[in-house]
Amino acid sequence: MNDPRYPIGRFQPERRPLRPEERAALIDSIAAHPANVRAAVAGLSDEQLDTPYREGGWTLRQVVHHVVDSHVNSYIRFKLAITEEHPAVRTYQQTLWAELPDGKSAPVDSSLAILDGLHDRWVRFLHALRPEDFARTMEHPEMGEVSVDFLLQLYGWHCPHHEGHITGLRESRGW
Repeated sequence: MNDPRYPIGRFQPERRPLRPEERAALIDSIAAHPANVRAAVAGLSDEQLDTPYREGGWTLRQVVHHVVDSHVNSYIRFKLAITEEHPAVRTYQQTLWAELPDGKSAPVDSSLAILDGLHDRWVRFLHALRPEDFARTMEHPEMGEVSVDFLLQLYGWHCPHHEGHITGLRESRGW
């Protein structure tokens, strides 16, 4: 039985340096995300957007706004890891952020617009990295030392993970 929390499976990172083609595929996932999310929510009514993707889960609207919150934080973390020597980064309370008024009720169009610009900049940044940059590290309070390669894997997974929440509900409801 499929677990609706993990529509593409749990995150399982490689603990070795990635090959160039693996990095390219992950960057492609990040590049495709804004269009994929836009397509996933196309034509949904406010009532449908306010439907949780699973029992006890976020609404589709909250999922769209969450990816912006998460990816803004991630983009900054990537830049810190490249421009500073093993920086310490902060976490954020993603569950509480999703409950704020902008996360619960703002139109998804605002987040879709942010995703377009953010991912354009992020992908340009990633394409400009040198192979040795992917070994640079940061200190995450929950995950410990993580490399840019690890972050790339995490967000290359995070994109289709949340796309799957939206498309999975649409498929199960026949939307």
